[in-house]
Amino acid sequence: MKQLHAERLSVTLGWQQILQSLSFNLQRGEMLGLIGPNGAGKTTLLRLLAGLLKPNSGAITLDDLPYTKLSPQLRARKIAYLAQSGTAHWPMSVERIVALGRLPHLSDWQKPGDNDKQIIQRVMAQTDLRDFEQRQFDTLSGGERARVLLARALAAEPEILLADEPVAALDLTHQLEMMTLLKQFCNQGGAVAVVLHDLRLAAHYCHRLQLLSHGSELANGTPTEVLSERYMAQAFGIRVSEGSGSITTAFTLPWERVLEK
Repeated sequence: MKQLHAERLSVTLGWQQILQSLSFNLQRGEMLGLIGPNGAGKTTLLRLLAGLLKPNSGAITLDDLPYTKLSPQLRARKIAYLAQSGTAHWPMSVERIVALGRLPHLSDWQKPGDNDKQIIQRVMAQTDLRDFEQRQFDTLSGGERARVLLARALAAEPEILLADEPVAALDLTHQLEMMTLLKQFCNQGGAVAVVLHDLRLAAHYCHRLQLLSHGSELANGTPTEVLSERYMAQAFGIRVSEGSGSITTAFTLPWERVLEK
């Protein structure tokens, strides 16, 4: 079943067409990697799916219901969005920031109840933040901040997680931690669409890849199918090493053994 579906999305910002007749599908238990060069339209697509932008044409459905019939609160319960370089705008404790994820489930001025508090504690344990509850967000490292923002998203108990470059600016250890947490979310029945620039991470963690170029889909399929010599040349203007046929075997770095664990 297509949990999140978009058909023929087009977006024009100013005089520039960002997306052109682009379709999208995401199913339960799936991690879909959105890849492509800068300016391909990946972030714009996620913002459309999160309901933060409206397309000039095309339609989006969630469980076969049109977005136009979903209230913002219901959509916020079902879909969580991790923005690129997300941050907190006020000096707040980690626990309070994570608690913000429960807002879609609360009425105006309603305080979190015992069930909300249990969920907050559970996701903080999942993201290894129990020792950071009272730390101020602005005192944390980049990797710690990334875990806090993911915990805030998970606290909403969404069915779908849209993540825009969640490993950007993180070191290798924190990149692997973040991708592992996203994979665990999928293993528990959730669905993830994630923008990635590291193609090795995309190849290892994603069930399927959608390659965008100039606002259109260039390829869609398994990592082996998409990360081919043909598509890498078309999208990035690079050559995969002769005889490899796929970027998954074209590049070998010492730490790739870590990804295989």
